[in-house]
Amino acid sequence: MADTAYHINSTGSAEIISAEPADYIQLLKPRVMSLVVFSGLAGLLVAPGTLHPILAVVAVLCIAVGAGASGAINMWYDRDIDAVMERTQKRPIPMGRMIPGDALGFGIVLAIGSVTVMGLAVNIVAASLLALAILFYVFVYTVWLKRRTPQNIVIGGASGAFPPMIGWAAVTGSVGFESLVLFAMIFFWTPPHFWALALYRSDDYEKAGVPMLPVVAGQRETKRQMLFYTLLLLPLALAPTFMGIAGWLYGGVAAVMGVLFCMAALAVWYDKGDRAPKRMFGFSIFYLFILFALMIADRTVGGGI
Repeated sequence: MADTAYHINSTGSAEIISAEPADYIQLLKPRVMSLVVFSGLAGLLVAPGTLHPILAVVAVLCIAVGAGASGAINMWYDRDIDAVMERTQKRPIPMGRMIPGDALGFGIVLAIGSVTVMGLAVNIVAASLLALAILFYVFVYTVWLKRRTPQNIVIGGASGAFPPMIGWAAVTGSVGFESLVLFAMIFFWTPPHFWALALYRSDDYEKAGVPMLPVVAGQRETKRQMLFYTLLLLPLALAPTFMGIAGWLYGGVAAVMGVLFCMAALAVWYDKGDRAPKRMFGFSIFYLFILFALMIADRTVGGGI
């Protein structure tokens, strides 16, 4: 019964469990997916040119499904460490609510389906970028880097930075320099975002044998690198204004938010407990959401405020 999801009932008998729809939704990592979709939508809306509304919806759905596919395959591969870590113990596979092979098959079907539909309905460039993002997350981050190096988040985080490029390519059929800047914003945002989480979950990662930076290099070095990346992100987040893909309202808010992000990193530097890292983790999500929300509003409502 190694490949069967089951539990032991009150009589001591094993009962096979059929996964519920909610379990499949959980495999998609919906909280992560929401930010991925939002950044992909931003790339689509700020790109020069137009895309038929139906095709735009299809493109965004393909980005969402592709991200969910990556999450499902990740949960299949990481089911051993998910069972150890407190943060992930209640996922469907560790809880015995789903057969691992079902999660893998579900992820593969979604991955192939999302890339195929993107290629047939939108364009081959967007489909190729979507395929690259999925393969990068599965093979480069999950399989190769996550269990081997403390730079797993730095390099592997590129997978989460692809959506704005995919959205841009869906409209233009190409990868413009502007979309690379949007990619870079998420790329440099990812390390301080995840290291803030890793600081107050370091025991969890150590127990699972995942070499996150706080486990391998210690808290001081992690905090130093978090501050370094937030300082790099400060001018980078202003680039959309100077490149003409966002207006000055965005630029002003991006400057203020960037300063606040750096202040959050400084608070983490001086804090010896978990309070500042938890705050920075929460603020980092709000930070990225606000920047991309302003880009969308600037293009769709403000017309270049």
